[in-house]
Amino acid sequence: MIAVPLLLALLGPVFAGEPGPRAVSFTLGGGHWLGTDFVGRDVWRQVLHGGRPVVLTALGAGVLAYLVALPVGLAAALTRRRWLEELLMRPLDVLIAVPSLLLILLVASVFTPGGVGLALLVALVNVPDAARLVRAAATEAAARPVVEALRLQGESWWRTAFGCVGRGILRTLGADAGTRLTGVLYLVATAAFLGVGVEPDAADWAVMVDRNRTGLFVQPWAVVVPALLIVALTTGTNLLFDAALEKQAPRTPGARRGRKERRP
Repeated sequence: MIAVPLLLALLGPVFAGEPGPRAVSFTLGGGHWLGTDFVGRDVWRQVLHGGRPVVLTALGAGVLAYLVALPVGLAAALTRRRWLEELLMRPLDVLIAVPSLLLILLVASVFTPGGVGLALLVALVNVPDAARLVRAAATEAAARPVVEALRLQGESWWRTAFGCVGRGILRTLGADAGTRLTGVLYLVATAAFLGVGVEPDAADWAVMVDRNRTGLFVQPWAVVVPALLIVALTTGTNLLFDAALEKQAPRTPGARRGRKERRP
């Protein structure tokens, strides 16, 4: 599920070739095996070009969100100064009170973001949630005796935070990453659907769904194919993270005995 949209997004432009002459809008056949779009362009060529902006913007936004949220959440969890924790977390509470898509649209009404700007906006609206989750998980991990022992030994903050506490919350971060990447893809696709960060006729899967929906019942492939690719990418990402977490889950002695008893 995840390999097909990823391969199309990363390698599609390499095999897309040169654009051919435009045909009649919303037609099937005529050398276009997925038909033509709302301006007569080949749908298959648009699909090959349309995945890279969605995937790269979503991945960039997700990585940026964690790059900010991880140190902020760890600092808030490990500090013993109440004023510093309040200074770090209260501005994020203000941001989290505003709906994510509304905040993106408000900023986009003042500035005209490109692909990089859209990635920054999506990362910004994901930082509060991610930072609060990191802080909650790190607070529990920081209460363990090993962390206090590291402090008494005079270990640096960075080694305590990332070497000990950070490793203790990896499973929580892994579970959150799958869900968060789905949310990031949703925001990127929705923003592109509304024309934020992309040109109105750009080769983008979300833009294709928006611009070609008027011809859905005449030429459905121009809408169905990019929509299915976005759905497959989000669903496959969640399944991939779930499988990785299940594989790394610690096995209890009871679970191992049960597995041995079930063997013939």
